Amino acid sequence: MTIPILQIKHLSKSLQQTPILKNITFNIKKGEIVTIVGPSGGGKTTLLRCINRLIEPDNGCIIFNNQNITNMLPTALRKTVILVPQESVMFPGTVKDNISLALRIHNINNDNKISESLTDTGLPKTFLNKKAQQLSGGEKKRVSLARALALSPTILLLDEPTTGIDPKNLHTVEQRIIRFTKQRNLTALWVTHDVSQAKRVSDRIANLKQGQITTITTPNKFQWEEAY
Repeated sequence: MTIPILQIKHLSKSLQQTPILKNITFNIKKGEIVTIVGPSGGGKTTLLRCINRLIEPDNGCIIFNNQNITNMLPTALRKTVILVPQESVMFPGTVKDNISLALRIHNINNDNKISESLTDTGLPKTFLNKKAQQLSGGEKKRVSLARALALSPTILLLDEPTTGIDPKNLHTVEQRIIRFTKQRNLTALWVTHDVSQAKRVSDRIANLKQGQITTITTPNKFQWEEAY
């Protein structure tokens, strides 16, 4: 029996004395794309932040590669389990500067990783010299994805990764994410408010409602009304 790459066990978290996550338990297999859907405020982003150790759960544990993440240095964890937040923050400088910054933080120097990661997101290499803060919202989102890919992660935590992408390019970007996830044999936990998107991109869909996983199943078995 294959051990899941990520195990969430009885995870609970309250913020300002309000329960956000309530005894959540589920597993993710290596190479899977699992989407998390559900109403706004249901705890989707909080779950990602717990997995990345930006915040610590009140109860329960998270096992990555058969190791409790509390036994890992946060910097080591975040090099391989990478959160791509909903808001794409660009620092002053070029696109290349922004992608290479992530590599320098982890003492990695590899220009090939920079150009390959950008190409994987669908942006041409000519974008490397563009001013990052002058890009459109959708372009910034792709650069954020490239910044994560350059670190050769094991797991991507994607918080609404297509926010800011114009409708005509939405499906193209979705396919890009699926392609580089499968080609690189990555695992992705993908938060989305869009059930239609979840059905298009997922191996499995988890519904997180009022702080609890109410169902986790394949796209063809997922019922629309479960997400509301």
